[in-house]
Amino acid sequence: METAAHADRDVPDSARAGDGADAPARGSARRRRVPWRRWAEIALLAGPGVVVFVTFVIVPVFMAGYYGFFEWSGYGVPTEFVGLRNYELILTDTAFLDAMSHNGFILVMSLILQGPVAIGIALLLNRKMRGRSLIRVLIFVPYVISEVIVAIGFSLMLHPTGAINDVLDRIGLSGLTTDWLADPDVAIWSLMLILVWKYIGFAVILMLAGLQGIPDELREAAAIDGASYWQTQWHITLPLLGPTIRIWAFLSIIGSLQVFDLVFVIWGQYVADTAGTSTMATYMVANGRTSGEYGYGSAVAVVIFVISLVIALIYQRFVLRRDTEGALTEGVA
Repeated sequence: METAAHADRDVPDSARAGDGADAPARGSARRRRVPWRRWAEIALLAGPGVVVFVTFVIVPVFMAGYYGFFEWSGYGVPTEFVGLRNYELILTDTAFLDAMSHNGFILVMSLILQGPVAIGIALLLNRKMRGRSLIRVLIFVPYVISEVIVAIGFSLMLHPTGAINDVLDRIGLSGLTTDWLADPDVAIWSLMLILVWKYIGFAVILMLAGLQGIPDELREAAAIDGASYWQTQWHITLPLLGPTIRIWAFLSIIGSLQVFDLVFVIWGQYVADTAGTSTMATYMVANGRTSGEYGYGSAVAVVIFVISLVIALIYQRFVLRRDTEGALTEGVA
């Protein structure tokens, strides 16, 4: 002990000071190396996704914005600059305004019809029952079927001589038969029926995933306090399911603004106008690619993009804000 103490006293102060100075330097160098490793990991893992996103999303958006200022047939370099004329034509064309109103109708009705039905089915399937797994699979199957297959199948069933009218005739309800695809008063509802059938499974799976995150202890405590089943669902389940519902609603809104496949296959690009089922996407194809006006079609694509972006930003700002803020952990002690 005494020898060690004498040895420590014999060490020069400059040496001891040097050791203390070297330690922060080594720590600082280590801290400088860590961020580079972190950035390298980010570049390695996220780099390919960023390249694909920029190549197939960002660059085409800017190219569409550029071509939208020209009257261009799709061949060669665009030279006939028209400025904002394409956009003026779009926003004053009644066909585009009608298509935009159809997208708005689909958006609102998708939220009204799919949301409550999906929550109800999810609550039912969240309880212990025989065949629950099979029912979950059957409900989700329509979502994974190709839109083209769904469109062809429903177009055959909803044809004036198709299965739906035939069944109505056989059960004595001939007065209800109609042209489900061409009648402007009925066609949009036929489209909504198809959309609900196609995408309800996705909503149910999301709701079920959200229900799995709600502790059973809360329901048990509510039952002990005398709450009924419906009171428990209204005051406990639905509030805690709120983040899932808001995410689903966001995805449904964006999807409703971009409906194309089902309408294009069932009604085509011309019948959709007369049947009242045209959408902004089908308008873009009919007045852009099919008519050879690629500059005008690019301008329509930009308008659809801007509408979707504005709605997404507004929704995120006023609806998803508390969910995204609650998910942030940076700066939390």
